[in-house]
Amino acid sequence: MKKLLSVFAVVGLLVGFGVHASQVHAATTSLTSLHSGDLIRGTSFSAVYYYGVDGFRYVFPNDKTYFTWYANFDSVKMISDADLGTIQIGGNVTYKPGSRMVKINSDPKTYAVDENGTLRWVTSETVAVAMFGSNWNTKIDDVADAFFGNYKKGADIEASGDFVPADASADASDINHDKSLKAPTIITISDNAYDKATYTIQAGTAVRFVNEGAMSHTATADDESWGTGTLTAGQSFSHYFKEGGEWNFHCNYHSSMVGDLVVE
Repeated sequence: MKKLLSVFAVVGLLVGFGVHASQVHAATTSLTSLHSGDLIRGTSFSAVYYYGVDGFRYVFPNDKTYFTWYANFDSVKMISDADLGTIQIGGNVTYKPGSRMVKINSDPKTYAVDENGTLRWVTSETVAVAMFGSNWNTKIDDVADAFFGNYKKGADIEASGDFVPADASADASDINHDKSLKAPTIITISDNAYDKATYTIQAGTAVRFVNEGAMSHTATADDESWGTGTLTAGQSFSHYFKEGGEWNFHCNYHSSMVGDLVVE
């Protein structure tokens, strides 16, 4: 199965890997039938994505990453290319914590992978053997420099008790948990107003603006620091608010439509 995989560029540094159509469900699945945690792909392109609880899709950068999470492609759902295009890309999936060690050619260090793509330097062979067994050196994958930016550095592992691979793997029950993804706050747009005047959310939460009106609308920050762009009837747009602040926003087409978003 693995030898059938091919790597190709998707968007910028995001890449996907080839999956033969016979390996996934032949019939397409509707957007309304998708659930958080589903594996999805389009009909014309072979990149496979994880559908997060936040409503974004997260791409598997290569087959090695995929197989740390899944044993096969049996649960991959095919959706239309048009539907796939409506789901915003959230980023890349990183290695399942505790599954393998990684390194890059330009860095001599070998790292264990902890939660949310945290790299922890394995400081000695003794520690590596204690954590991954005598064949520890067969459990190291090279990660391309282009994808190393998906990871972040954590505390060094100086003793085997500092990191237990089996525990790290068990804690990462799925990619939602590994990335600490949360369901988005929904702001509904009608032809007269946003559904509330003020919204309060926690930092690190996504907001999905959904146009349920018949006319085109936007949700645009008064300081123009963010905006949905034009949303026609039925369209939506999601945006992550990672830092605290307060933003007044408005519709570019209807000046009477205003709202206030507070991020705590």
